[in-house]
Amino acid sequence: MGTAASVLDWWQDAGVDTLVDEQPRDWLAAPVPQQPLAPAAAEPVVAPAAAMSDDLATFLAWRIAADAPEAAWRGVSIAATGPADAKVMVLVDCPDKEDGAESLLMTGMVGRLFDRMLAAIGLSRDAVHLAAVCARRPLAGRMPGDVEQRLSDISRHHIGLVAPQRVLLMGNAASRAILGMDMPASRGSLHQFNHKGGETGVVASYHPRFLLEKPAAKAEAWKDLQLLIQGMES
Repeated sequence: MGTAASVLDWWQDAGVDTLVDEQPRDWLAAPVPQQPLAPAAAEPVVAPAAAMSDDLATFLAWRIAADAPEAAWRGVSIAATGPADAKVMVLVDCPDKEDGAESLLMTGMVGRLFDRMLAAIGLSRDAVHLAAVCARRPLAGRMPGDVEQRLSDISRHHIGLVAPQRVLLMGNAASRAILGMDMPASRGSLHQFNHKGGETGVVASYHPRFLLEKPAAKAEAWKDLQLLIQGMES
């Protein structure tokens, strides 16, 4: 009896307070077959086809629309500018604070230096296709890591739609987006970027805002500009 009592006490401690069940059951009845579980509904896949349109005008309109990746950020979205068939495309990281007032990239002192850099190699703002990796300025000017790859894919698609002879990447974020490396490591070489439209030569250099802070780097930036136009078809 002592052993049986110990077993009963253990069952009670374990929460077993009934021998079989509260309700009577027919132990000789055939078991009820189990109904197979319905397969879980597959998660809907959001296709990027509409966003990543192969029509440049449609793509550019989407970049500043409400469903673009950075549309929820503070500020205004600034569209790319310049010819759709430009021979040179310039990609920067994001709009500067001053750009929002004019809804135009590269304004103020930064823009004036940018225009002088283009003029030094025989180009003008009207002749290049100018865009930013981020259509809006991120908090503190730094691209959030959770959208960096998405914005990189978008920028690569953008280059493919324009299919220029050359792309000038200005700053670290632009260099990472297209070349996958920081600007100091990518400078000094003409990189080849393959896309649906063919192949484009890519040069990484300093952003004009950096050159305003570090004028000594202008000599290196001049070398980058010469490399950009070297061998270009007229």
